[in-house]
Formats: sequence, structure tokens, C-alpha cells
Amino acid sequence: MIHWGREKRRKWQRRSKLQQVEASTYWLLLLSPWIFYVSGMPQFGVQVAGPQPAAVLEGAVVVLGFLQCLLGVRGLRRGLDTYLGTEQEPPRRLPAAGLVTFLLTTALVTFLIARGWAANDNPGPAMALFAGLPSLTGVYGLTVPPRRSAALTAGGCVLITAAFAAAGATWPALLGTLFVLVIGGLVGIFSPRCSAWYLAVMRELDEAREAQSRLAVAEERLRFSRDLHDVMGRDLSVIALKSELATQLARRGAASAAEQMREVQELARKSQTEVRAVVRGYREAGLETELAGARAVLRAAGVDCRIESAQPGLGLDAQAALGWVVREGATNVLRHAEASCCVIRLTRDAADATALVMENDGLRTDQDRAGSGLTGLRERLAAVDGTLTAERDETARLFRLRAEIPASGSRSRRPPPGPEEAGPGAGAPGLADAAVGEGTGSARGENHG
Repeated sequence: MIHWGREKRRKWQRRSKLQQVEASTYWLLLLSPWIFYVSGMPQFGVQVAGPQPAAVLEGAVVVLGFLQCLLGVRGLRRGLDTYLGTEQEPPRRLPAAGLVTFLLTTALVTFLIARGWAANDNPGPAMALFAGLPSLTGVYGLTVPPRRSAALTAGGCVLITAAFAAAGATWPALLGTLFVLVIGGLVGIFSPRCSAWYLAVMRELDEAREAQSRLAVAEERLRFSRDLHDVMGRDLSVIALKSELATQLARRGAASAAEQMREVQELARKSQTEVRAVVRGYREAGLETELAGARAVLRAAGVDCRIESAQPGLGLDAQAALGWVVREGATNVLRHAEASCCVIRLTRDAADATALVMENDGLRTDQDRAGSGLTGLRERLAAVDGTLTAERDETARLFRLRAEIPASGSRSRRPPPGPEEAGPGAGAPGLADAAVGEGTGSARGENHG
């Protein structure tokens, strides 16, 4: 039994907040018919007294109320699915069957009052109808416009009160009956509809959050492609023209063809250097820029992001590595967490070691197994002697990402030489293309890890 309870708890925690809200709302609405049934039928039962036929009719009313609850639960489930758009056809037979059982219940209660087997001086007999009315009106409230369902409910309450009056109920009992039926009908109409509207709004917000994340990735891709096009477009056009000119000159035997090809080679090397600079700028994320970007993106997604920075003096390589930690951590919060708060702390201890901590309160089971992003971060930090740890606090439901860079790794290191500094053979087309291709592929793969 304990193992079963723990397994259910784990399954519940694996769900997102939206799934948890939807499940709890569904269960609450599906339990409401039984709540009205349990609260109404006992009060009806104590108001019935008489010979054996009275007991039989009382039992029939109880059974009919039970059937109304079963029909109401099924009708509310299908009505919610219809309102939320997951089911196209609204329930038709279920409301009709519920209406038939409700009319039979009304007829039996009216007969009991007319024969004097049920009290006619208090609204107690109407509690049998109170047990089934919210279920019936709830289904109608989800499938038809609110005004129409309210008008039908008001007309039904008046007709039932008139039937009780014809059966001999007193005026205090009639007023109490009308009040009980109106309250039950209004609760049945507006409670399920408000819950369904609330779920629809939450689904729209969740879809908007996902769309915002996709737009952020698309904007970054557009920025990179625009920069690459601006760098390569002009140079490639000039290279194509000069290559065509060199071909024509070579066919004529002109000596200037070699000069044109030399210029083509210089342009190719220049383009390679510019592309490498674009890729390097894309891969090396500035720490301050990433902190500001993470705060803006998380706040736009509804996450309260606070940055506590000691502004430690870091080298370029250490700033780039920590910038990638901030970028990947913010991405994980958006994709794999259901956080409402995220805190980013940047500190420096007495030994000049720098620590960056990202902590959010949206812990989920799959948050630290969301992909290869953390592995890529560990590789980046290893280049500056840093470490990365991912910690889970199940009690406080916190996920903590901690990156540490010792003083030895905080000093800036000289970046690898470009092709123009690599000595003889650096301008070979095969080596240059391989270097650029490797850098571009790495940036693209690690950015979406």
C-alpha cells in the first residue's frame, strides 16, 4: 500500500502544473454530483413517512437520483471535452436521459406530497430534486449558451414549484423549494462553465509560452543567418566575378589571369576569417549580455528572475563559459521546468574562485535529464578548469545549477590563432573549409542541446 502511494505521488509530480490543474479540476467537477446527492437525499428521506407504497416510492426516488449522478458525471466529462475542443460532438443523449430521470423524480415527489406521505410545510422533499438538478444544468451549461441554460433552468424551477403548489404544499414550503432549486440550478450552470473557461485560458497561456520559446530560437537563427549572409554575400559575388574573369583571361593566354586568381585567393582567406569571427561571436556569449537576456526572457515568460551579482573580474574565456551556463540554464527553465521564480547568483570567494548559481522552484523529474546541454557546459567549463553540478532539493522542490571556476581558470587565455597566423599552408582550401564547418556545426549543435 505504501509503495502504491509513493508511485502515485511520483506520477503526480511528473506532471506539469497545467496537467495537475486540469486533473484536479476534472475530479472536483466529477465529484460534485455525488456531493449534491449525499447532501440532498438524506434530508428528503426523513420527510417521507407512510405505508409500504410510500417506502417503495421513496426508494425509487433514491435510485433515480443515483442514475442522475451517473449520467451527470458522464455528461460533465463530455461537456468539458466539448468546451475545450478535444471532442467535436456535444453530448445529446446524456442530457435527454438526465432530463427524463429528473422529470420522473419530480413526478414521484409531487405524488408523495399530494398523498400526504411527504411533508408539505417545509422544502425538505425538494432536496431530492436538489440532488440531481446541478448535474443536469451543468451539462446544459457547458453545451448551450449561458443565457439559454439559465432561462431553461428558471422556467423549470417555476414549473416544479407550481406542481408542488397544486399538490398542496404551503407557501413557506413553496418559497423554500424555489430558493433551493434556483441555487442548485445556478451552481450547476456557472460552476462547470467557469472551471472550463479557466482551463481554456491556462491552455492558451501554455501554448503562448511554448510559442514564445520557439520564436526566441527562430529569432536567434535569423540573426545568425543574417550576419552570415552579410559577411559572405558580397565576397562570394566578387569571387565569382573574378573567377569568371580569370577563366576568360586564361583562355586568351593573358598573364593577368594569375593576378586575378591571387586576388580570388585573398578574398577567400578574408571571407574565411570573417566567417570565423561571426561563428566565434555566436559561440562566445558575453556574461553581462546573457544575464540581461535571461532576465528579460524569463520575465516575459512569467518567471520572476532576480540577479545577485558581485561583478567579479573575469577573463574573456571565463565570461564566455559562464555566459553559456546562463543561456543553457535559462533555456532549461523555459523548456523543462514549471518555475515561478529563478535566482541567479554570481559570487567570488577569498581564493578568487568564481561561482555562478542558478536556482528555480520548478523542479521536475526530467529536468536534469533534458538533453546533452549540461554535458556541453561541462566541456566548456573544463577548458577553464571549471566544474558544473546539478543539484535537486526534493523537499523544497528546487533545482540548482552551480558552475565554479577557480582563480587559475579566471585569467583570460589567448584565443587560438586564425588561419592568417597559422603559418604556411594555413590557406589551403580543405583545411580552411573544415575549420569553418567544424565551428559552425559545433555552435549550431551546442546551442540547441
